[in-house]
Amino acid sequence: MLNASRPITCGSNLVRCANLQQSRTRLGSGALRWTSPDGPNNICASEFSEAPTSMVEERIQRRLAAILAADVVGYSRLMEADEQGTLKVLKARRRDILAPLITRYRGRLVKVMGDGVLVEFASAVDAVQCAVDLQYGTAEANHSLPDSRRVILRIGINLGDIIVDGSDLYGDGVNVAARLEALGEPGDICISGSVYDQVKRKVETDFDDLGQKSLKNIAEPVRVYRVRHSAIADRKGEPEPLPLPSEPSIAVLPFTNMSGDAEQDVFTDGLTEDLITDLSRNASLFVIARHSTFAYKGKSIDIRLIARDLGVRYLLEGSARRAAGRVRINVQLIDATSGNHLWADRFDRDLEDIFAVQDKVTARIVEALIGRLVTQPPRSRPNSMEAYDLCVRGRGLIGISPAAARESRVLLQRAITLDPDYAEAHRLLAFHLWQAWAQWGEPEVPTRLVAVAMAEKAVKLDPNDAGCRFVLGHLLAYERRWPESDAEFATALEIDPNYADAWADMSDFSVLSGKPATAVEQVQKALRLNPHPPKWYYWDLGFAQYAACQYKAAVVTLRNEATYQTISRRVLAASLAQLGRTDEAHQEGELFMASNPHFTISHWVASQPFRDQATCDHFIDGYRKAGLPD
Repeated sequence: MLNASRPITCGSNLVRCANLQQSRTRLGSGALRWTSPDGPNNICASEFSEAPTSMVEERIQRRLAAILAADVVGYSRLMEADEQGTLKVLKARRRDILAPLITRYRGRLVKVMGDGVLVEFASAVDAVQCAVDLQYGTAEANHSLPDSRRVILRIGINLGDIIVDGSDLYGDGVNVAARLEALGEPGDICISGSVYDQVKRKVETDFDDLGQKSLKNIAEPVRVYRVRHSAIADRKGEPEPLPLPSEPSIAVLPFTNMSGDAEQDVFTDGLTEDLITDLSRNASLFVIARHSTFAYKGKSIDIRLIARDLGVRYLLEGSARRAAGRVRINVQLIDATSGNHLWADRFDRDLEDIFAVQDKVTARIVEALIGRLVTQPPRSRPNSMEAYDLCVRGRGLIGISPAAARESRVLLQRAITLDPDYAEAHRLLAFHLWQAWAQWGEPEVPTRLVAVAMAEKAVKLDPNDAGCRFVLGHLLAYERRWPESDAEFATALEIDPNYADAWADMSDFSVLSGKPATAVEQVQKALRLNPHPPKWYYWDLGFAQYAACQYKAAVVTLRNEATYQTISRRVLAASLAQLGRTDEAHQEGELFMASNPHFTISHWVASQPFRDQATCDHFIDGYRKAGLPD
C-alpha cells in the first residue's frame, strides 16, 4: 500500500500533496485519484513511484474567482450617531438581503469586516447580478429610514487569480476588488476590465467606461467600468435627467494637454476656463460652469452620458499643444443627441495670439448654435503671457487652504507687477485679501480696506468683466454699502447671466435681506448651471432653506455627503432644533464647537451684514435652541 503522506514522482516531475489527510484510489490507467474535501483531482496519468516522507512540502492553492467587496458609506458617522441602532440595521441587512442573494447566486461569504464584506463567486455574471440586486434591496430597505440613518453601499468586483488559505482568500485578485470598491461613489458598482469582458453581453445593464486607473499598491493600471442599472439609479435617489433649457445648451470639457509636459496642464486648463467664461457672457446660450465640466477631466466617458448628466445638448472638446512660443489647438463641437460633429477646426498660431484664437473659437460656436454672431463688450486681456500664466496658477489655488491662499497671493502680486493693468489679477487678489481676514484669521485692518480698494480698481480696469463686478459686490455687502453691492451683482449677471458662482453667492445676501424664498431660487439656479458644484453651494442652499423655515429640507441638504462635516453643522443644528429634535441638534452643535471653539452667537451676528432684523432673530433663536454659546 502507498503511504498517502508521501509525494508521488512521475518521471522527473514531483507532485506534492497539498493535504496529507487525503485518501487515494487507483484508476485504470495507473493514475492516482486523491479525494479531498474539495473533490477528486487527477494527479498523474502514467506510472508512479513513492518518495520519502521528508520531501513533503505544502503547496499554495490558487484558483480563478470573481471577488465582490462591499462596504458602508459613512460608517463612522452612522456609528457615532447611534452605535446600537447601526449594528442592528447592518445585521438585519446581512441576514435578510445579503445572505439570500449569496445563496441564490451560488457565492461564498469569505468574511465580514466591520462595515464591509468579501464574497467569492465562481462566475463573474453571478457576481455582477448579485451586486445589482444587493444595491436594489439595500435601497428598498432604506425607504423606511430617515435620510441620516440610511445604509448606502459601494461595491467593487474583480475577476482574478486568488490564493486560498483555509476559508480566507488573498492576492491581487482580492486587493483589486477592494480598491475598486473604494474608488466608487455612494451607491456605485465598479468592476474591472476582466469582469467587463465576461459580462458585457450577458447582463441587462449598461456600463460607464471610467478608463485606466492607477490603484494603490497595484503595479499595473486597471481598466474600470461603472455599472449603470435603472434599478440602482432609481433607488440611489438620483434625479431624473435634467430637462434641456430653452436656449442652446453647451458644456466645454477640459481640453487635453498634448504637450507631453505636465506643467502645461495649467495653461490648458486656463484655456478651457477662458472659453467657458467667454461663452457664458452670451445671454442666448445656457453654459455649464467650470467646476462641473472639470469633474470629467482625465475620464473616458461616453459623451451622451456626460450630456445627460449635465443636462445639455452640445459639448465642446479639444486639445492644446504649447511649445517653442507657439500653440496648436484642435476643437470640435458635438451634438450629443446624435453624436454628429457640427464644427471642427485647428489653429496653429504664435502664443501671443492665444486670446485672438479664443475669441474666434467663441464666435464660431455662437454662430453654429444660434445662427448669428452676437457682439459682446470686449473683456480686457493681459499684456504679458508670463502674467497670464501666473494668474491662471493663482486662480487654481482659490479657497483651498490658508497656505494655498498665501501662495496664490504671491503669484497674483507677481502678475500685477508684470502687468499693472491686469484686471483679473487685481480682482482675484482682492478676494484673497478679503478671505484672509474673513476666513483665515488674518488682521482685519488694513487688509479689509485694501481688498475693497483693489476690487474697485479691478472694475475700473475692466468694467465688462463679470468676475470683477461680482467680487466688488461681495466685498461691498460686508461694508454695509448695500445699494452699491446690489448694483454690482446686477451688473455682473447682466454681463454674464450664466455666472453660477454669482447666483449662489447672491443668495446669501438675499437671506440677510429677509428674502429667503428669493435666495432658494437663486441657489437652485446656480445648481442647475453647476450640477457638480463646490461644497459651499449646498451650504448656501441649507442656509436659505433654514431662513425660509424649510427645516426638513435644510436637514437633508446639510447632511449631504458633499457638505456634511463643514461649518454647515451650525445651521444643521439650528434646523434640527426648530424641528424639536433637540438631542440631535445638541450633538451637531457640539461637533461644530469642537472645530470652532471660539464661536459665539454675538460675534457671528456682528460679522454678518444683516439688513433684516427678523431674519437675524430667527438665526439667533435656532442657534440658542441648539445649545451654541451666546
